[in-house]
Amino acid sequence: MKYHLALGSSLDLESINREAQLGKRPRHIMWNLSQVLGAAVHTLRDEPILPVDRLRARVISLPEHWALARKLAKQLHGEDVVYCNGEDIGLPLAILCGAKPNRPKIISFFHSANRLRVRATLKFFRLEEKIDIFVSNAESQFNQLRQTLCLPESRFFYLSEQTDVRFFCPGPVSVGKLRPIIASAGLEWRDYKILAAATADLDLDVKISGFSRDARPLAKSFPKTMPANMTRRYYEWTELVQLYRDADIVVVSLFKGDASSGVTTLIEAMACGRPVIATQTKGLADYLQTPGTVIPVAPGDLKGLKAAIAHLLNTPQVAEEQAKHAYEMVSKHHNSEQYVEKLTALLRSVG
Repeated sequence: MKYHLALGSSLDLESINREAQLGKRPRHIMWNLSQVLGAAVHTLRDEPILPVDRLRARVISLPEHWALARKLAKQLHGEDVVYCNGEDIGLPLAILCGAKPNRPKIISFFHSANRLRVRATLKFFRLEEKIDIFVSNAESQFNQLRQTLCLPESRFFYLSEQTDVRFFCPGPVSVGKLRPIIASAGLEWRDYKILAAATADLDLDVKISGFSRDARPLAKSFPKTMPANMTRRYYEWTELVQLYRDADIVVVSLFKGDASSGVTTLIEAMACGRPVIATQTKGLADYLQTPGTVIPVAPGDLKGLKAAIAHLLNTPQVAEEQAKHAYEMVSKHHNSEQYVEKLTALLRSVG
């Protein structure tokens, strides 16, 4: 069998790997997977976009995804196994390959099965017949897929979230730190308004790694006027690690939702040995079940968030014990080596 990785972005995995070897950023699981399987990597690069790609993009995904899917559909056959790292490329590829009598085996990760357009595309094109395995990192996504598709459990594969624990790991606090720090990261589905309200009158710094040129998510996520103790900027990878290490608490503050938004920040913070407070969404439910590893707070619960922050700040021994348990859990169950091993076994099993 020949293995292929279809990525819904223009990542340069070779450059990422070189930077990772220098300690400038975490290793990328798709690079590691490609090396283990000897897989060909396909990304959104210079494939010309045709009018038909733009037309198809009205259904789902972007024209660039359809251009890559169109190219791959011409090349792939029954002896090929393709892993798509998201439905943005997985759905177009399955649609275009589905009509081939000798189609490739397709395994696709799903981030947003709760989106109506995703579910409608799956049903309309009968993609349960064209995607061999549906992969996700949250049970909430499988629940959406089960409601949409009549498939046996053998067609679903749970792959818990990972991080590079060699890069995201405990380390010394920055010299010159003057007062406590609450840190957070990311923009997707984030509710920083409630975090601002919970911390505006506290003698500490709230530092957020989140950057976007799109004003819409910023307007939704942030207060119109940022409190004096809250800052937001882009952090390079090495700066992000240090932000986690400097943090007395990491807060993953989210709006209510089914997607696993916030899971990356949650896992990275735990890997750096920091105590975490996280909004208890359906999408994060799988990662908040182990007692003593994180303090869950209901969506929109300002009083609960304030109480959780005060509890960890006022009981440093409790905070450190929680951080210790979380670090041990992530190191054992959410490391990138284990992730690649599971994904490798899955791809080989369908071949």
